[in-house]
Amino acid sequence: MFDPATTALLRAILDEVCESGLARETGARTHVASKILEAATRGEVSPAGLSQVGCEALSGLPTMWR
Repeated sequence: MFDPATTALLRAILDEVCESGLARETGARTHVASKILEAATRGEVSPAGLSQVGCEALSGLPTMWR
């Protein structure tokens, strides 16, 4: 689906966003990852844009993952 460079970028953004500790749960990390992946699929590939999407997903986590 994505080239290796884009895949590496997506993984790096996910790791960066989730290192805060709020997304240590698998479900939370999966939620953030899915939002980042959705944005990338729509064409967002800038690190800043993907980070923004990830941070928004993290702040919008369901309470059971906070």
